[in-house]
Amino acid sequence: MTMALRWYTTVVDAHDIATLGRWWAQTLDWQIAYEDEHEVCVVPDVAADDEVIDDLGTWLSARTGLVFVPVPEGKAVKNRLHIDLAPHRSQDRDAEIAALVERGATYVDVGQHADEVTWTVLADPEGNEFCVLSSRDR
Repeated sequence: MTMALRWYTTVVDAHDIATLGRWWAQTLDWQIAYEDEHEVCVVPDVAADDEVIDDLGTWLSARTGLVFVPVPEGKAVKNRLHIDLAPHRSQDRDAEIAALVERGATYVDVGQHADEVTWTVLADPEGNEFCVLSSRDR
């Protein structure tokens, strides 16, 4: 028997969970699977099914989701954990970044040097850092 746990969700603290959950759902082309005043759960379309998974291997390989929960305090320091996004090599990376910025993302300097990195650091509308990596095909 495999001794492993499934990475089920990543929880993101937010002031406006509905707005931030929708922002990330649009960014990832995911959907809202659950929403109330205490949490908003965003998942890939394939993860939204209510299908019971009996097979452990299938369970462990299922994709994770994001859960947004309300907190009263604001973000004060750089995240210790962040999300990396990557465009496919057939996509226009700069256009994808521009679309994120148009929707409310901002450029963030966390000490990276533009001439040394292959990623762009941005923050979502509530200041949570994430990176857009170089284009990839795997």
